[in-house]
Amino acid sequence: AETRSRRGAGGAAAMAAGLRRAWRQRRAALMEPGYTPLVAACLCLAEGGVNLWVIRRVPYTEIDWKAYMQEVEGFANGTLDYTQLKGDTGPLVYPAGFVYLFLGLYYATGRGTNIRLAQYLFAGLYLLNLLLVFRIYCRTNKVPPYVFFFMCCASYRIHSIFVLRLFNDPIAMAILFLAINLFLEERWSWGCLLFSLAVSVKMNILLFAPGLLFLLLQRFGLLGCIPKLCICALLQVILGLPFLLVNPVGYLTRSFDLGRQFQFKWTVNWRFLPEEVFQNRAFHAALLLAHLVGLGLFALHRWHRSKESILALLKDPTERKHPSPPLTIVFVLFSSNFLGVCCSRSLHYQFYVWYFHTLPYLLWCTPTAKLAHMPKVLLLGVIELCWNTYPSTVCSSLSLHICHGLVLLQLWYGTAAPPALHTPPPSRRPAAISKKAQ
Repeated sequence: AETRSRRGAGGAAAMAAGLRRAWRQRRAALMEPGYTPLVAACLCLAEGGVNLWVIRRVPYTEIDWKAYMQEVEGFANGTLDYTQLKGDTGPLVYPAGFVYLFLGLYYATGRGTNIRLAQYLFAGLYLLNLLLVFRIYCRTNKVPPYVFFFMCCASYRIHSIFVLRLFNDPIAMAILFLAINLFLEERWSWGCLLFSLAVSVKMNILLFAPGLLFLLLQRFGLLGCIPKLCICALLQVILGLPFLLVNPVGYLTRSFDLGRQFQFKWTVNWRFLPEEVFQNRAFHAALLLAHLVGLGLFALHRWHRSKESILALLKDPTERKHPSPPLTIVFVLFSSNFLGVCCSRSLHYQFYVWYFHTLPYLLWCTPTAKLAHMPKVLLLGVIELCWNTYPSTVCSSLSLHICHGLVLLQLWYGTAAPPALHTPPPSRRPAAISKKAQ
């Protein structure tokens, strides 16, 4: 009886120890960034089913797809004057890369009539985009895997933008994330080519451009980055050449119209302002100034980590006195884009995809204490709620700005360099400390 009692106690202890190990492993799978590939694989499989369910169960909503098809149909019929390409929602206002990509979709979907096939194609794009994003997060190794559940299955708006609305924004962002993957692999020329292709689909990608310019200067210096910039410019010329030969002014003014006015009824971020202020050019100029100031401050104090002046970036890297620290490619690009989003003249509902997949990194790239996880998750939830409030309200737009401000504050203070600690010269250190340091 005593033996059986000991065996029973030993079995109970072993079971308890096994349960503790299983709990630790489960907790590690949710909290340790090293488990990101495993969690990403599970979420991608789940997302395949979610997208199929959404396509089959949620009614498709027509917004811009027919207009896209009408715009590229004009090009298919031989119209090369950009000012003559238009649809039901107005004139074509995207660069030439958009025309070629959506012309392919035009023919693939029976001249745009097979909406269900287009939805399946965008579901595939959604999964490809997710794989590219997860690959970036695997390289950064900063975000706890449980956060990706909120990035995937929890966002109704993002699924809607991809498979229920068929906007061009997701295509531009998928190409952009492919370019960032190439930058992380040190394939800068190919990355610049893909970056320029993304710009040719939609101009919002230019919000990443200040960060990319900084990275190119840091990596190659002024003379070294000129060939990379030429790659970007040359692709734009090649893609736009058929239209530039016919009406160059019309093409440039339509596809790269930086002064285009937005309709107040669609704004997500400035609903709390009177419409006359929203449309005022002085307000637009103030936003541009705020954007430039923000970029300057981040470039000087958060992106630039060398002991030399920022003007040293113009030199060849081999001629700099102090070697630059490792490139923080993702931080520079994501924060550059986020600053642009915060200072945008207007954000429409499809623009959420411009920065949605970067938010987990922006929130968790800074050191996070155990008790700080919940406020960051709450911040993600409030941002999602703001983007799902239709039509936007004074409360939702103000809340969105407050959330953006909180993200900027934690980026600014969370990435500040720690104060340098004074260490005595080696000759004056105690012997024990010197031995330990070795």
